[in-house]
Amino acid sequence: MRFIIQRDRLVHSVQEVMKAVTSRTTIPILTGIKITAAEDGVTLTGSDSDISIQSFIPIEEDENEIVEIKQSGSIVLNARFFGDIVRKLPMDTVDIEVLNGFQTIIRSGKAEFNLNGLDAEEYPHLPIIEEDQTFKLPADLLKTLIRQTVFAVSTSETRPILTGVNLKVEDDELICIATDSHRLAMRKAKIDNKVVGSYSVVIPGKSLNELSKLLDDTNELIEMVITENQVLFKAKNLLFFSRLLEGNYPDTSRLIPNESKTSITVHSKDFLQAIDRASLLAKEGKNNVVKLTTLERGVIEVSSNTPEIGKVSEELQAESIEGEELKISFSAKFVMDALKALEGTDITINFTGAMRPFIIRSLHDDTMLQLILPVRTY
Repeated sequence: MRFIIQRDRLVHSVQEVMKAVTSRTTIPILTGIKITAAEDGVTLTGSDSDISIQSFIPIEEDENEIVEIKQSGSIVLNARFFGDIVRKLPMDTVDIEVLNGFQTIIRSGKAEFNLNGLDAEEYPHLPIIEEDQTFKLPADLLKTLIRQTVFAVSTSETRPILTGVNLKVEDDELICIATDSHRLAMRKAKIDNKVVGSYSVVIPGKSLNELSKLLDDTNELIEMVITENQVLFKAKNLLFFSRLLEGNYPDTSRLIPNESKTSITVHSKDFLQAIDRASLLAKEGKNNVVKLTTLERGVIEVSSNTPEIGKVSEELQAESIEGEELKISFSAKFVMDALKALEGTDITINFTGAMRPFIIRSLHDDTMLQLILPVRTY
């Protein structure tokens, strides 16, 4: 195998596939990147067996030559060393040649590296995915969907299914739900193309975080292909595979209360900053608990009290308060995460009592919902 390639394109592709490579793997060959040179271009693959990323570099793009293939073939090179080498090469082009015995020579300008490779035949094959269930989403929307839900997945392995985001497709609508059983984030979005049937899968939160880093903030369409145990995201010159989590995601619809006893509309930024300040003295406490109390004339009080440190209280003018008086305690972190995820200047919070979950929504956007369980304080 031998090819000459533009260094910046190679660096970019290496960085993309490195997101799937981990040093903590039981399969030694997966610490490497698989490089395949064929007639149409060069493909790089990285995998940790949960996530696999494939980046393709075409021979030419917009009539600019990017790669010159001298001889096709494939090799697996240690990801960390190869990544460091190509990033620090002196010239704009790189010449990569594989000799007998998987010896790989990397040349650029006057620099020449000799790296021991591994047999690409040993590298696990990527899943073959039947593309009968596909739909498309703009990259920026997919990125937003991930950002607004993935923070609420569970970090505990006691219920593995909750470490993922539940993705449901029904009636041309995509619904993303994440919960760690103390809070829940939900976001809905319309799908433009017709989807046959409905399905529900759970994608690991870790996979979605990595995918989000790879997506650009453009409206380029990303194709999603879902099978029984894999999901594939296809962008231009990029394939991102992730395994799905096994098991049934809990039915979260019954957690969402229909009625509310107290409803508060408040400016999101002011509320967020007040909670942030109140949590300053609560951080040392077990769950940084902050208390919200409704007062007269549309005023809410945000306070916290940690006996050994001190206490803080702040009054905030709400846009409106309707319904019963309320005192409720909650985790400052959970509410701050939820407020950061919501887009909109004004939010409405609906409470059904001091011990029941409450819901935060943007005032003018019903595609998004954040639900939080209060904290019992005695």
